[in-house]
Amino acid sequence: MYDIKALYQAKSVEDAVALRLAHPEAQIIAGGSDVLVQMREGRRAGKELISIQTLDEIRGVSMDPDGTLRIGSLTSFSHITRAPLIQKYINVLGEAVDQVGGPQIRNIGTIGGNTCNGVTSADSASTLHAWDAVVELTGPGGIRRQPIQEFYLRAGVVDIREGELQTAILIPRESYENCFGNYIKYAMRSAMDIATLGTSVNVRLSADQKTVERARVAFGVAGPVPLRAVHAEELAAGQPVSLELAERFAQAVKEDINPRDSWRAAKDFRIHIAVESAKRAFIASVRLAGGAL
Repeated sequence: MYDIKALYQAKSVEDAVALRLAHPEAQIIAGGSDVLVQMREGRRAGKELISIQTLDEIRGVSMDPDGTLRIGSLTSFSHITRAPLIQKYINVLGEAVDQVGGPQIRNIGTIGGNTCNGVTSADSASTLHAWDAVVELTGPGGIRRQPIQEFYLRAGVVDIREGELQTAILIPRESYENCFGNYIKYAMRSAMDIATLGTSVNVRLSADQKTVERARVAFGVAGPVPLRAVHAEELAAGQPVSLELAERFAQAVKEDINPRDSWRAAKDFRIHIAVESAKRAFIASVRLAGGAL
């Protein structure tokens, strides 16, 4: 059923790095929800595989001493949704990954696999961009960290260098503290479907909840890679909370997005739903933060 040349089982992160160096053409496999399907379709036929599935050291959600949320790359979507730290500080990420596939996929699919695929439609991608996530990679030279916006290079390609293994997704304390967000997935079906467009917004309000201190908005499928709409973010910063601001914020996203025509949706339709979903997600985020609209 599967045309596999060889399967190597990594015993640790260091062992996985060594295997990557020894077998540079080998494919990393974690949950296998993407890799095995691609092999069955013939796209990765005859490949060597390096399994990291048993590396519990990069599985789970924890908090570093400086308050950074650490999501191990082998953490499944189901685990993320149920994790107390996610529910307390960045519940929108749990809500976003809870829309990936069905229960079976969410039980085996991992956040590392979802990001390393480099696809713009990944349900985790827009929320991780909106929350200023940092990707941690471990390689021959040690640990390297980079903002997730720099990790995505082009459609389907991410910045993983020779011998490297993604080991964690980090959310800095500054990026989640007193922030509230909402994710909207637009798809043809309500379940088991790839996003036609994904929109993630979060806001931090002033102490009296009447002013937007900071806003973030990111999209999936609004360009070849997930992206932030920085013009909308800059427009909202320091502005009084209002429905009029929500409308201006939403219209401003058109300055940064560049969706394509595809069989799933026309470019103009994607722009329309990007504006509408940005408005709705902004309003929902403000209300979650205690603002009145």
